[in-house]
Amino acid sequence: MLAALSAICFGTALVSAKFGLRALDARSGAAISIPTATVLLVLAAPFALDVSGFTLTAALIFAAVGLFFPALVTLITFAANDRLGPSVTATVSSTAPLFALLAALLILGERIPARALVATGGVVAGVALLSWRGGTLMRRALWLPVTGAALRGLVQVVVKAGLALWPNPFAASLIGYGVSSVTVTLAARGRQRLPERSAVLWFMATGLLNGLAVLLMYAALSAAPVSFVAPLVAGYPLVTVLLGAALLHEERLTVRSVAGALLIVGAIAYLVAG
Repeated sequence: MLAALSAICFGTALVSAKFGLRALDARSGAAISIPTATVLLVLAAPFALDVSGFTLTAALIFAAVGLFFPALVTLITFAANDRLGPSVTATVSSTAPLFALLAALLILGERIPARALVATGGVVAGVALLSWRGGTLMRRALWLPVTGAALRGLVQVVVKAGLALWPNPFAASLIGYGVSSVTVTLAARGRQRLPERSAVLWFMATGLLNGLAVLLMYAALSAAPVSFVAPLVAGYPLVTVLLGAALLHEERLTVRSVAGALLIVGAIAYLVAG
């Protein structure tokens, strides 16, 4: 349930970010969305943060993760969303479980069950059907979501290692987002353009959705193996495509997208049934 809710939030955030990107660039948008989520986490800290199991090693792992996720991954995803659109970005980003499973095997020594591999393949194939647009995926900007997917998959494994030392998903989110906020703020420094109010609101909403998605994903990782969580979270393109078809003029449902949706649902059901 935690991983599924995380996927819903990630998928919705891609659509809300697309609205914001119509009036603001990716770097400035990230400098709004990530600090917004950080402020929310800081306000909730007095009620949700438990430091009883604190370990410096785990805190340093979470801080190191914050340099790349969500900071760098958000910048990459926003740039890809702006150039390729939310559906294509989500499609290519859904390959993150492949990187996560490989990293879990190499770094954590986690056994990868055949069911997880089959489910991951089903999710990736399903989102490819959802968003393939006659060669769209062959655009030059394809490296952006591929890089983001690799980082997202690796981050899940590194955070899992940190949570084994300090099983506190809230602390992992708070520390990571704190470091990320500093990173994206420095990256956007010197940009004098005054953003439109609507763009600020869209990116604030995106930040809240992504922040909640990360917290839910970390909570899922603290309770289950990467091989179970990663494929479930990777189902978020289904939400992106459905919302995009309803809210964005450039996105629409087709027979292929419906078939892709059914394939994703079947793959996730197969995983959960195990």
